[in-house]
Amino acid sequence: MKKTAIATLVASCFVATALSAQAQTVSDNEVRIGVLTDLSGIYSAIEGPGALLAAQMAAKDFGGQVLGKKIVITSADTQSKADLSGSKAREMFEKDKVDMIVGNVSTASALAAMEVAEQFKRVSIVTGAASLPITNEKCTPYTVHYVYDTYALSRGTGKAVVDSGKKTWFFVTADYAFGQTLERDTTEVVLANGGKVLGSVKHPINTTDFSSFIAQAQSSKAEVIGLANAGGDTIGSIKQAAELGIMGSKQTVVPLLMFISDVQALGLKTTQGMNFTVGWYWDFNDSNRKFAERFMKEFKGKAPTSVQAGVYSSTMQYLKAIEATKTDNADAVMKQMKSVEINDGLFKGRIRADGKFEHDMYLLEVKKPSESKGPNDVAKVAKVIAAKDATLPLAQSKCKFVTN
Repeated sequence: MKKTAIATLVASCFVATALSAQAQTVSDNEVRIGVLTDLSGIYSAIEGPGALLAAQMAAKDFGGQVLGKKIVITSADTQSKADLSGSKAREMFEKDKVDMIVGNVSTASALAAMEVAEQFKRVSIVTGAASLPITNEKCTPYTVHYVYDTYALSRGTGKAVVDSGKKTWFFVTADYAFGQTLERDTTEVVLANGGKVLGSVKHPINTTDFSSFIAQAQSSKAEVIGLANAGGDTIGSIKQAAELGIMGSKQTVVPLLMFISDVQALGLKTTQGMNFTVGWYWDFNDSNRKFAERFMKEFKGKAPTSVQAGVYSSTMQYLKAIEATKTDNADAVMKQMKSVEINDGLFKGRIRADGKFEHDMYLLEVKKPSESKGPNDVAKVAKVIAAKDATLPLAQSKCKFVTN
């Protein structure tokens, strides 16, 4: 063989080896995942410490390492505040060398963290926040919206209530992006199905006294009082409605975003018969129950919320993408996550071009106290909402990364 041919062959082997080594690169020799969530504020029961546990469970179930590199889970408390979320995200990326953040249970905090993640070209998986703009007008190439959004909530709970014959609505709405978007999306559903909106009232987030807001809704004589809020605000609204004697009256209180933790805080006597929409429910099938049983052993007997299950599932999918691409490079990982069907026993569907994880949703009905077999047995699945019906059609997306 001529010397030039040998030299070319050696050079080719060297380049191939170099490319292979580059392809398997893991930054900082560890895969670091940051759980950025509300650990102590108004939404801590929804995501909070349970989300941290879920991420730790995922890392452990994956074997504690990926591509031979240790998986490290860190956390930070946003208290559902946008400025704190943005600064904590920046600190995670700069100081803690985090490769991916997961969580963010309020829209404002999610949008702030997403912006920072895009600047650093790191993956941001939103599991708790709901607003449609996360994968619509505010989409980024590094964001995944995993569990649910306001479009799904309105097409689930809102449509079910209108279809039951209750046509007139009055909204009690949290005065920030999430509440406003949820009211808007539900209004579209109400009007499209022959209903009418008689009015709405806005309240500050984390309000302690809902009496004036609920009284306005009561005086509207609307058949439905739609609660476009979440967490402690939803709990406070329902408690006030009960105190005013609305429960069991001709008016129906409808929480447009609710979790089993809210039902447990309020009790079945107060919430029985209520419908609410979730992206996952612990008692829906055997796979969900097996995961929930493991979670409950570590979490003082409390069943996981849909958001906490979403943290587990999305963390596993992120790690699988690193394993498949042999790198933690965000662009490669995002491309991989969007190229495969997810079916991990908890969630089934696909991550679209806009970052929305399209999967089935579930309309739940709160059980009567006599139907419940234990503290976590709070609801039953009234309807499975097909993914295509629960997700904004991609053709209608305003995401700049979607080509229609």
